[in-house]
Amino acid sequence: MKSALWRSCWLGVLALLMAVPMTMHAQSVVGKRLILKDGSYQGITQYEIKGERVRYFSSERNEWEEVPNSMVDWKATEAWNKADATPAISPELKQLADEEKEEKEKELANTPIVAQGLRLPGDGGVFLLDDYKDQPQLAQLSQSGGELNKQTGKNVLRAAISPIPMGSKQSIELAGAHAKVQSHTDLPEIYLNVAAGSDDAPVDPVERYRLVQLVSKKDARVVQTIKIAIFGKVTEQQKYVQAKVERYSGDWVRLKPLKPLEPGEYAVVEVIGKDQINSYVWDFGVNFTAPPNANAWKPVAEKETPPWNDKAPVLVPGKK
Repeated sequence: MKSALWRSCWLGVLALLMAVPMTMHAQSVVGKRLILKDGSYQGITQYEIKGERVRYFSSERNEWEEVPNSMVDWKATEAWNKADATPAISPELKQLADEEKEEKEKELANTPIVAQGLRLPGDGGVFLLDDYKDQPQLAQLSQSGGELNKQTGKNVLRAAISPIPMGSKQSIELAGAHAKVQSHTDLPEIYLNVAAGSDDAPVDPVERYRLVQLVSKKDARVVQTIKIAIFGKVTEQQKYVQAKVERYSGDWVRLKPLKPLEPGEYAVVEVIGKDQINSYVWDFGVNFTAPPNANAWKPVAEKETPPWNDKAPVLVPGKK
C-alpha cells in the first residue's frame, strides 16, 4: 500500500513537471526523435535523407530502417532535436520516466504503422493489407475450418490434423466458393500476431506460417489433402505459394508473397507441431473486381499535433 501511494505521489509530481512550458526539454532525456506527421515518433541516433526515403538508425532496435520522406514532420523533428537543455531530475523521477518510456515503446512496437494513417491493433489478430481504389485498407481475417468459425485477437482456434497410418484420405475443406475477404491487389501483405499453438510449435514465429493456394471443389475449397497408404506412407498434396515470412515489429509477423498472386482463393496455415498443422486457417481471395471488404479499416485523417504528443492514431472500422 505504501509503495503504491509513493508511486502515485511521484507520478503526480512528474505530471506537474511535464505540464510546465519546458516540456520538450524535460523529455529530451530520451534522445533524438524522428517525428511523423501522425504524431508518433521513432527514437533515433542519426538519420540521412536519400531521395524520397529517410534512412535512420533506431535507438530502440539498434538497426537501420527507412520511412518515406513524406511521412516525416520535419518542422517538429528539428524543433525536438534542437531542444538540448535538460533540467535536473531526481533518480526517482528518472526511473518513473524510464518506465513510462519503456511501456510506451512496447505499446508502439505492438501497434506499428503499416501504411499512412493505418496502425495494427495492440491486442493482436490477423490482418490483410489491401489496396482498394488506390487507398490502403486493413481487413481482418477470421479463422475457417469445416464450418465457418471466428476468433479475433491473439487467442485462436486450433485443432491438429496429423496422419494416422490407416490407409485413408483426409482433407481440410472450407465451406463456400469464396472467402469473405478479397484482396484487390496481387501482392497483399498479411500481418499475424497470435499465441503459440503448443509446446511442439516452432519457437520462432517466422517458421509457423505457410501460404497455400486452395483448390475449388463445387461449393467448397480444399486446403490440403493427405493420402495415407496401408503400409503407412504419407503423401501430402497442397499448393504452397512462395512467400517471405519475417518479424515486423513487437509480436507482429509479416507474410508477403514473393511474386504476384493469380486471381483465386488462398489461405495462411499454421504449423503447430511436428508433422501437424492447424485445421483452422485464415482464408482470403484475390479478386481485382470484388466489392470493397465490409468493415475494412481505412486511414485516419491526418491532423496537426504537437511534437510531444505520442498518442497513437485510432483505427476506425469502415462502414458497410
